[in-house]
Amino acid sequence: MKKSFLIACAVLLAIGFGIIGLAAAPQEAERPMSDLRFLVLRDYNGKPVRNAAVVLHPIRKGQQTRGGLELKTDNDGRTNIDGIPYGPLRVQVLAPGFQTFGEDYEINKPELEITVKLKRPAGQYSVGNQGEAKKADDQKPLEPKPQQ
Repeated sequence: MKKSFLIACAVLLAIGFGIIGLAAAPQEAERPMSDLRFLVLRDYNGKPVRNAAVVLHPIRKGQQTRGGLELKTDNDGRTNIDGIPYGPLRVQVLAPGFQTFGEDYEINKPELEITVKLKRPAGQYSVGNQGEAKKADDQKPLEPKPQQ
């Protein structure tokens, strides 16, 4: 009887310390969380982009934090994640054959759907030996801009 009383006291004491520990723990776990949904489409025809990388970077004190989380879109151009804390979030979307998309969002709702429309790559320009700009696609000289 004495042994079971000691065990019961030890269990109650452990539970008491556990409750005190939870109450004193940082309130990080109680921050509001959001469920994010992403839809990635082609800008020119509205069709979904499959297997696009959606990269999430939290922002703290105006700076992107190290690390991040990468999601991949399915055949319908969709991906999602639950449990993202409220606050600023940088979203980047990368897919072969498209311009990289990047934008900062303020996460402040329990559910948020973000639609991204990816554009085709723009023409690239290079500067020749004599300072004249040429379009990389056709290598024809471009009109020089007037100097001010």
